[in-house]
Amino acid sequence: MQKILLTLIAAFVAASAAAELMDRPGGIRIGQRLVIRPYVALSVAYDTNVTSCNEEEDDVVWNVNPGFNFQYSADKFYLKGTAYYAYNAYTKDHGYRASDYHNYGQTLTFGWDTAPKTERGWSLIVTEGYRKINRTDDITLSDGSTYGRDSQQFNFSGILERRITERLHANVSAGYYWLDYDNSNNRGSLYGWSRWTAATEIGYVTSKWFNLLVYASYQDYTQDNAPVGGRFSRDSKGATFHVGFGSYATDRISYRLLMGWTRFEYAGGMDDADGLTYSASCRWRIGETWNLTFLAASYYQPSEREYATAQRTDSVSFGVAKSLIRSKLNATFDVAYRHEGHTYSYLSSRDYDLDILTFRLGLNYMLNRYLSVFARGEYRDSMSDKNSYYDYERLRATLGLRLTY
Repeated sequence: MQKILLTLIAAFVAASAAAELMDRPGGIRIGQRLVIRPYVALSVAYDTNVTSCNEEEDDVVWNVNPGFNFQYSADKFYLKGTAYYAYNAYTKDHGYRASDYHNYGQTLTFGWDTAPKTERGWSLIVTEGYRKINRTDDITLSDGSTYGRDSQQFNFSGILERRITERLHANVSAGYYWLDYDNSNNRGSLYGWSRWTAATEIGYVTSKWFNLLVYASYQDYTQDNAPVGGRFSRDSKGATFHVGFGSYATDRISYRLLMGWTRFEYAGGMDDADGLTYSASCRWRIGETWNLTFLAASYYQPSEREYATAQRTDSVSFGVAKSLIRSKLNATFDVAYRHEGHTYSYLSSRDYDLDILTFRLGLNYMLNRYLSVFARGEYRDSMSDKNSYYDYERLRATLGLRLTY
């Protein structure tokens, strides 16, 4: 308990935040439907542990980040996206631990709806995204999943829903996710993987506040690590069945709570894991100035940290955002906890648990329509019961300016 209190104090002393910066009106309008908003951000950060391990190396990191977002809106569909590039300049030379200085990514979302959500009809949402992540970025992801290593991520997913009656609805969805780590400048490897997912869900609406749900999904994994003498397959698979409830068409409060069973077969059947799993989300807009979010999930997957190892992950996070000074100042705070426990390990030395606790606190103040100043503080505490390499703390404080048209 004392360690958690000290962690909370450190997060607040850092005095700044991570959630997204506020959007502004305006932008470049092309016709009546397309709006493009370019921006550039300049910032400087002090990081106590840029290498994310127990051999701490601090540094001051300068960042230049241009990008843009856009949205095209039609009567029954929309298309929106973002693209960005960032360059990190380190003050110190970290030798073989040096990170890639470049960082970039993009997202696209397409939505289509034939009728309002409370009426019969079809809807489709398709999303795509790519990120090249630098080790100095995202030390406090919402589920605590980052390991402080240069990596690439790509995802593509789609969900098609049919509102059969005013109360009965069903959907099918599919997705692909790819994760790749850069191990060239590090003494220990991390292991990426690709995953295909197919799912279906049926719901019955008793009111806009209560929606009964039945959900089933199938996951297929292919991992990067090589077999041990041909003994291990790179392929793993899982199946999940959940039941639960949620809201359906509320204005200020939306929530989902699902719980059930997951079976995970690792490396072509080298290990089978079964367990109770869950997913939960809640978003609450309190008035015009307060927003609360809550997320929780559990699942099985191949380990990214250890060779020939499978793990179960449980994560929970809570966030709050508050607008102040006639909406010119936006303050955010969130906390996340993640537990990783191995369900199978080829070597007993790799059978350990990892707990990750993160905090983010931030401020964004609009000086005028185009210019804002932002500050954020991020804290991460990684705690392992065996592997001391993953026992470390990391604190980063950032101050910057952002110009948006």
